[in-house]
Amino acid sequence: MTKGIYNSLTERKHLGKKSFAVLIDPDKVNDHNMEQLIQLSVNAGVDYFFVGGSLVISSYLDECLQLIKKQCSIPTILFPGSPNQVSKYADALLYLSLISGRNADLLIGQHVISAPVVKKSGLEVMPTGYMVIDGGAPTTVSYISNATPIPADKNEIAMCTAMAGEMLGMKLIYMDAGSGAKRAITEDMIAKVSRSIEVPLIIGGGIIEPEKAYLNCKAGADVIVVGNAIEKDPHLIKEMAAAVHSVPVKA
Repeated sequence: MTKGIYNSLTERKHLGKKSFAVLIDPDKVNDHNMEQLIQLSVNAGVDYFFVGGSLVISSYLDECLQLIKKQCSIPTILFPGSPNQVSKYADALLYLSLISGRNADLLIGQHVISAPVVKKSGLEVMPTGYMVIDGGAPTTVSYISNATPIPADKNEIAMCTAMAGEMLGMKLIYMDAGSGAKRAITEDMIAKVSRSIEVPLIIGGGIIEPEKAYLNCKAGADVIVVGNAIEKDPHLIKEMAAAVHSVPVKA
């Protein structure tokens, strides 16, 4: 019997295995570069594809997911920026609630709109506490969300926010500095949050070097997500995946 995506995430966390996810924005790919991306990901042993973006103005979402399914068995997880980014061709959906901001529309409003479509899709739905962390530059997600990011040096605020998200029933915590961030989330903040929650912790935004991916995992990240750096250099996939998977598994 095939295990669900959430089961695989929690099992890997329990075993101390770190995961690497390639983030694909359907607005920035086509059939030609997707084929290269998929092949590089398969060769590197990528664990997951996250698919979505803050806008997604093209109609390539379904085709993108179908192409991945056709060419490999890497699980696909929707990382939606709006209610219309739902596709039956994915394996699972991060049902994001922006717990770091105070925009009620992104805490529950968009979910009310999308609920019937999500329910009908048959996707595995994973309630996710989404936390935007200040990455030193205005990002699309901070602009679209109309919410102030958590300051990069306020570890206690991040910790308490993640704890609250978990106690409210979120099954995952996703801390994101945003696409195009000038700086990634600090290891100190990651460590503080990781020690305070039991659910899997996903980290993304501003990770441009394999060493940073490795250090984030050492600090307590369970899943590392990289998109922007790979868009610029797809061959980084191999180095990023190797760095994440090289983190020693705790006995």
